Amino acid sequence: MYSICKNLFIGTCFWMGVTAATAQNSPILLFPGQAPGEITQLTERADRDGGTTGGESVLRIMNVSEPTVTYYPAPKDIASGAAVVVCPGGGYNLLAYDLEGDEICTWLNELGVTAVLLKYRVPRREGREKHEAPLQDLQRAIGYVRAHAGTYGIDPERIGVIGFSAGAHLAATASNNFARRTYPPVDASDRASCRPDFCVLVYPAYLDADTFRIAPELKVSPQTPPTLLIQAEDDKSYINSSLFYYYALKEAGVPAWMHLYSKGGHGYGLRDTGTMVNEWVNRVEDWLRATGVIE
Repeated sequence: MYSICKNLFIGTCFWMGVTAATAQNSPILLFPGQAPGEITQLTERADRDGGTTGGESVLRIMNVSEPTVTYYPAPKDIASGAAVVVCPGGGYNLLAYDLEGDEICTWLNELGVTAVLLKYRVPRREGREKHEAPLQDLQRAIGYVRAHAGTYGIDPERIGVIGFSAGAHLAATASNNFARRTYPPVDASDRASCRPDFCVLVYPAYLDADTFRIAPELKVSPQTPPTLLIQAEDDKSYINSSLFYYYALKEAGVPAWMHLYSKGGHGYGLRDTGTMVNEWVNRVEDWLRATGVIE
């Protein structure tokens, strides 16, 4: 099982892994030409000025107008055939691209899972719901991965999503809005299903509306994919997001697990922040094995 010691290993050796991954994998533009609804081309930028997590800075990507996916193939000797689209958080205003992106892909690869890192559009677009453009990007990404499953040695019936904070809201939104695309079809990738086969939500944000109700875009039904939630009680702004959503899943008969920790806060990713919540990766691995996603 993945241990807290490995969390520390990833934290100290992360740059080595990113360098190797960058050399092997190139971003794939999701929408040929302009993404749907885009009016102006933003100048994408990155910085490390947003503080630290686990003693390390966080790479923040901003002003994304050209969404992409980047494949991180699982090592051939342990590849399970499963794949996960990774959705970093950042309040729908930026992307915590290493903390909740590259580092997550490295961990998934160690489980034999191919990771697909989604760089979705941020910041929030004026006049559009916060998640509208990102949902288009995630729907397109899931369809693209499924349509090209054979190329990457992926089982098209074992393609899931994992999201963090706002990225978890995005993953949950895609898990409940898959009957139709929210953009005009582009090519054959949009004929493939955009329903995730499973969903992992880590310290999710924005899942609740008010007075014990989930957000209106989360139309939970028996078709919502099996879901695992990771939450800390002292994540005061967002604990209700997880509690209300878990209850909605159970009421709809959706297979759901939830691990609730007393301390941990928000935005820890895989890094060691000195609390028990850092072992959440073990619980995800347990769940992936129990549900047959990996052996």
